[in-house]
Amino acid sequence: MKLAVFDFDSTLMDGETLEFLAKEFHIEDKIAQITKSAMEGKIDFFESLIQRVSLLKGLPQKIAEEICANLPLMNGAKETITELKKAGYKTVCFSGGFKSATIPAKEKLGLDAEFSNILHFKNGQMTGLVGGEMMFSTSKGAMLTTLQNLLGIDYNDTLAVGDGANDLSMFRYAGKRVAFCGKPVLRENANIIIDEKDLRLILPQIL
Repeated sequence: MKLAVFDFDSTLMDGETLEFLAKEFHIEDKIAQITKSAMEGKIDFFESLIQRVSLLKGLPQKIAEEICANLPLMNGAKETITELKKAGYKTVCFSGGFKSATIPAKEKLGLDAEFSNILHFKNGQMTGLVGGEMMFSTSKGAMLTTLQNLLGIDYNDTLAVGDGANDLSMFRYAGKRVAFCGKPVLRENANIIIDEKDLRLILPQIL
């Protein structure tokens, strides 16, 4: 058995969930700038997440969940997951985003599991609060080691794919480290670099 762990935003999904949500308030540029700083490692991921979600307070739950359920998947995502599973990989999504998005994606892609955060809704609206499994810059690494211990999978049989600074913590525990259209801070720690938006380009380098 092997393990393949993918980031969600700008990796399995083509874009950033919070920016799609922000379009409803016409503040996507403001949120995009915070996201960019976080993904480049210039500001703390936890603080950036709290700040961005707070800006969406009042967004109707129905609209938020509809947007999250219909996000565009990355080119080649479905085919890549299918081929990895054929090769004996357990496929998992780690996301600093939200279950409203990762659960529908898990079903569409055939992933084995997803770990992400939860948007808080009250009275049919976003409260601007968030909690969950992937709140910190260290969360992905901690969860990866948990899965490796649980499934009996070692460093050399682990593939990690991401694009930003909050993916660094899982690179530490993966023998195959893919920077997918990645920020400089992640590219420096990768041993596979993909600069085109097509996840299938990973396959020849690992299978």
